[in-house]
Amino acid sequence: MTPRSALLLVLALVLTGCVTTGKVNPMDTRQGRDQARDAYIQLGLGYLKQGETERAKVPLKKALELNGSDADANAALALVFQAEGEGDLAEQQFRKALSARPGDARILNNYGGFLYERKRYKEAYEKFSQASEDSLYPERSRVFENLGITALMLGNKAEARQLLDKALRLNRQQPRALLEMAELSYEAQQYVPARDYYERFSQLSEQNARSLLLGTRLAKLFDDKNRAASYGLQLKRLYPGTPEYQQYLSEQ
Repeated sequence: MTPRSALLLVLALVLTGCVTTGKVNPMDTRQGRDQARDAYIQLGLGYLKQGETERAKVPLKKALELNGSDADANAALALVFQAEGEGDLAEQQFRKALSARPGDARILNNYGGFLYERKRYKEAYEKFSQASEDSLYPERSRVFENLGITALMLGNKAEARQLLDKALRLNRQQPRALLEMAELSYEAQQYVPARDYYERFSQLSEQNARSLLLGTRLAKLFDDKNRAASYGLQLKRLYPGTPEYQQYLSEQ
């Protein structure tokens, strides 16, 4: 079902579900307006997921016309502006969303991601920390992963390890956290844990330049010449112009 057809279906349900006498306009009831607003937000997010940011703004504008202070509508519009590279506008919407719902973990986590993207790591860390306080947030493991990665960017490796370990305790299947833990364990000369983290990462994710370089290093340490050669060939074939490949060559 396309986002547009989904919206039409939801709006049709709004219209039929709110009419009790045949004379009631559902948009005159709070329930009707709330359901229409939610439908517009979902349509906007659907367009955003498809990369159609301009089309996403149309239903989100309608949602905000129904309730200009709605946290979900403002947060969704923030994501649209973020995708378009409109940083100032995105931040304005994130702040509006948090003004309406200050402790919302999802909005705090998304705002933290926006701040991280703009290299405002201290501010990002603060937002992720606030989001982590919600022990019932279903994506809490992602919040701790984000906290750990941000701690790394701030140079706090010991804290990063604790946070990433927490993330993996909440959800073992997080490739980014596993790769970071593999890298940190390797740097600390804890090679067996590094290999374990790396193997779990490899089962969940495609390789990238950084992971292939680490793979060659671990394979050499454990005298797995075939695997080391395989990773090296992949690095050469897929990422020949990267700093990781140059580092690989220097280590041969």
